[in-house]
Amino acid sequence: MLNLRTLLYGPAHGHSMGKHIQRTTNEFLQVQTARFTPRCIAWSEEGGSSPNARLRRAETGNSKYYRFTAKGRRQFLAEESHWKQMAEAVAHVMGPAAEET
Repeated sequence: MLNLRTLLYGPAHGHSMGKHIQRTTNEFLQVQTARFTPRCIAWSEEGGSSPNARLRRAETGNSKYYRFTAKGRRQFLAEESHWKQMAEAVAHVMGPAAEET
């Protein structure tokens, strides 16, 4: 879900998706590039022989950029809503315990 969340900002390379998560969690999470469901995510090859393309291939071994399909974006937003509800419920349970009298 975290990898997919980064695609809301636009198409991204798998390596940059992981780096974004790492940066935004103050290095707490180290995320590997996930495998994506084809009907939710589309990919394209990064343009050929540009210096950035060659560098990215050298760093990561691949040049794929991922983006949401229309169906994938809708599905992600529905799942994100469910996640927020679950996180809120867990936060209530894990909140400060009331003192027993």
